[in-house]
Amino acid sequence: MRDAQHNLSRRHWLTASGLAAGAFAAARAQSGPQRASSAPAAPVSVAKVASYDEDLVAQFRKMFDQIGGIGGRVRGKTVAVKLNLTGGNRFEGYTPGDTHWVHPKVVGAVTAVLGQLGARRIRILESAHGRRANAKLEDKLLSGGWDVAALQNAAPLVEFEDTDSNQGKPYVTFKVANKPYIFPAFNLNHSYQDCDYFISLGKMKNHEEMGVTMSIKNMFGVTPTALYGGREPMFHYGKVQAPSGVPAELDPQSNRYEGWRLPRILVDIVGARPIDLAILDGIISTVGGEGPWVLGARPIKPGILVVGHNCVNTDAVAMATMGYNPRAGRHEAPYRLYKGPKDHPPEQLKPVDETFQYADNMMLLAEAVGIGSADLHQIDVRGTPIQDAMFDFEAFWKNQMPKEKS
Repeated sequence: MRDAQHNLSRRHWLTASGLAAGAFAAARAQSGPQRASSAPAAPVSVAKVASYDEDLVAQFRKMFDQIGGIGGRVRGKTVAVKLNLTGGNRFEGYTPGDTHWVHPKVVGAVTAVLGQLGARRIRILESAHGRRANAKLEDKLLSGGWDVAALQNAAPLVEFEDTDSNQGKPYVTFKVANKPYIFPAFNLNHSYQDCDYFISLGKMKNHEEMGVTMSIKNMFGVTPTALYGGREPMFHYGKVQAPSGVPAELDPQSNRYEGWRLPRILVDIVGARPIDLAILDGIISTVGGEGPWVLGARPIKPGILVVGHNCVNTDAVAMATMGYNPRAGRHEAPYRLYKGPKDHPPEQLKPVDETFQYADNMMLLAEAVGIGSADLHQIDVRGTPIQDAMFDFEAFWKNQMPKEKS
């Protein structure tokens, strides 16, 4: 089954659904009511990469050059790299890095290039162990089969920090620079301030509640559970408020539905801790959800890398390579999400079909406050054209998944 599900051509999937071509055309034509003409647009590089065994160091050097280079921004600097290491489960026959974590070879290649470009220190960051005392990010990496020593040796000085707590140091308050939606500021680990250049290194995949996970959604994990608890009660549903001393949300009476709240909170987080470089690993990925714990989620092999200076531009291009319209509304794929009758939204967002729930498009919300453009007309896509890189996630999920045994 694993071989069969990946041997079908991109043309087959386009023909099977008709979605990807239509979505791409809609993204090119649609203006959308939330467009901000002043939202910045920077070049984005796309590459087709068949395997993690390819020369990823050379590939990233080429992609960085295609977007105008990063050497002048990282030379002699401290660079922080926030990984996506969601969950601890795995699909049978795959490692977590294959499907729902960023892959260690991608992280190693990026680290090596940063070292070659003269970065003084590279600090690898992620929330890994919650509030457990003396937690180490290296332990989580080892649990996923990573060669931590090789990663440490990929550049002259590589450090790791579990940012779920603050390792005994004071938390830093990051204020949202643009107009905030829900939170005016966040308290974060010191490493998100103690850097000169910040990279969100995410996995390009579907998400059970948000539709897609890319560089913006990757930022959800910067909020420390030592302050914000398990995150879902506070951020997804607003059932609890921030503790004393932690910036409170602006309106505790606002909509509590996660499909409304979470996209806005993600934009607030990016507004508070801006991303200097977005890198997306879609060489192998997950369709139907963000990991193996999501019913119906499956591994896929899109064979795509996407890199850009602006996180909204980068996520918009990546979304197009997934066959989605980056300007899609909540009633369109991938934001129309199957949940089952008992999980539909509250009355004000009640869907016509109660087996679905909806989420708002975080890229349009980010565009509306001026973080970046989600309009493909405005973005200079370099490297592989979107049409040639495209892997239609929705067609794969709709046409292949029901035929597979669970």
